[in-house]
Amino acid sequence: MIHFGQISKKQFLEEYWQKKPLLIKNALPKFISPLSPEEIAGLSCEEEFESRIVTGSISMNKWDVKEGPFNEKIFERLPNNKWTLLVQGVDRYISEVHQIISEFDFIPRWRFDDVMISFAALGGSVGPHYDHYDVFLLQGLGRRQWTTSTIDCNPENYLKNTPLRIMKNFIKETTWEAGPGDIVYIPPKVAHHGVSLDDECITLSIGYRSYLNNEMLSSLELSENKIDAYLKDPEWEVDINPAEITQSVIEQSRRFLKINTLPEDFFGCFVTKLDPEDEKKFNEIRAYYAQEEIEELGLYQLHPICKIAYQLINQELRVFINGEIFNCSDIDENLIVSFSNTRKLQLSNKSRDLVERLVSLSLIDKST
Repeated sequence: MIHFGQISKKQFLEEYWQKKPLLIKNALPKFISPLSPEEIAGLSCEEEFESRIVTGSISMNKWDVKEGPFNEKIFERLPNNKWTLLVQGVDRYISEVHQIISEFDFIPRWRFDDVMISFAALGGSVGPHYDHYDVFLLQGLGRRQWTTSTIDCNPENYLKNTPLRIMKNFIKETTWEAGPGDIVYIPPKVAHHGVSLDDECITLSIGYRSYLNNEMLSSLELSENKIDAYLKDPEWEVDINPAEITQSVIEQSRRFLKINTLPEDFFGCFVTKLDPEDEKKFNEIRAYYAQEEIEELGLYQLHPICKIAYQLINQELRVFINGEIFNCSDIDENLIVSFSNTRKLQLSNKSRDLVERLVSLSLIDKST
């Protein structure tokens, strides 16, 4: 779990989460990027990863974006500075990156979206922008300057005819310098601008998506609103179960959508549903692991691409995996809850039935 330094986890959740940005020095002491610049470049040449190269800067007032997968020769033609390579969804395939997510499990795991990794040359940036995400920006190599702002964070303030969402007017409110192991937390709708201060700069972005009202209403087959809005989290407890959907979340969602009741299984199915790209990848994985046999000993883990959550409904445990209800009525409740929260399962006489069921659905594989 990350170290919050001079503030407590409770203080972070009450005063900063979804409210204001924060620099957390030495959040993960001695942390270095699990991937080298060369390895990141290699990933961007593979079909499995969504990648981009962004060149430009505010001073140049000119931006260019190239989309991967790339040929390795492109890196020989890049300028010496002011460019950034971005690779999305690295946690899906790189176990060393996936393991980092558990450091942030004081936020429900079903809120997690993906880990993006960026490698930037000196002066590299993607411009000032804001998102509807909560994001932890973990510095892995070199130094990066971060500036943040809450001013003019609206669509009208984006540059026109630019291949990126870059703010036209960016008025700095805070400026920080982050080194390896430091984390900058950025709430939704807070503008941020990161610029590499070194020739080699690696940053990992651990993102948590927000849920759009009209996306939820559409899933419920209800009339959509004319104005988009995003669901805000309730006040999280200091100690949570990462996979649990609490009643406070359900009540928050009901008030947000302005409906009297939510269908019992709606929220769990909604928040664990894979997006189309991840669903495509998962179907490929299922085909690959279709003939996997269970070994007598070993630790199994939920595949990184999968989403899992559970909820207590009328004293009955419901488990949701990848947008569907997982049948576990005959499984020991403590066992399935532990698996949901840790995403890991040790094969034993007690767990064999659950392991066999999960393997048959290609949801778990042998931990390496």
